[in-house]
Amino acid sequence: MLQPFLKEGRIEAGCDEAGRGCLAGPVTAAAVILPPGFSNELLNDSKQLTERQRNLLRPIIEREALAWAVAFVSPEEIDHINILRASIAAMHRAIDQLSVRPEHLLIDGNRFTAYRDIPHTTIVKGDATMMSIAAASVLAKTHRDEYMCRIAEEFPQYHWLENKGYPTRAHRDAIARFGPSPYHRMSFQLLDRQLSLF
Repeated sequence: MLQPFLKEGRIEAGCDEAGRGCLAGPVTAAAVILPPGFSNELLNDSKQLTERQRNLLRPIIEREALAWAVAFVSPEEIDHINILRASIAAMHRAIDQLSVRPEHLLIDGNRFTAYRDIPHTTIVKGDATMMSIAAASVLAKTHRDEYMCRIAEEFPQYHWLENKGYPTRAHRDAIARFGPSPYHRMSFQLLDRQLSLF
């Protein structure tokens, strides 16, 4: 069972990211403040949900949340500052956009850089324990998947409709055959070690 809050009566924003392990595309983060009493029996960690379930949940979360926001950090920026910093930067940008100021941040994982003067709690597997983080995981994943499907039209050879930029065999084979696209993260190991781009 997901917990509705860490401390009752406090405005808490759950934050999570999607796309950290991908070879292509942005890392995407969401921040969500749910209203007191929110419940949805389908809501869970986005990785435990089917694509159909996530797509059903997204409009419910966006309609019923007190505030929500999604932010992207580009492959170029990921290459420049590294994926951990980029993931945290995406969360900060999502929090920046919230129309309601949270009193506390609930962060999925164990690494975060303090956001202004708002206290935070990092929670390992937070997307499977806290309702607001689970909601953020659904928004981050669905918004990122939507973006990857759009750019897949530009570069169909990488099979992003299916793999969303994750390192599948078909994706790595396409990189070996066609080289990287402008959306690939050049600081990541795009090919298996025994292969080379050159």
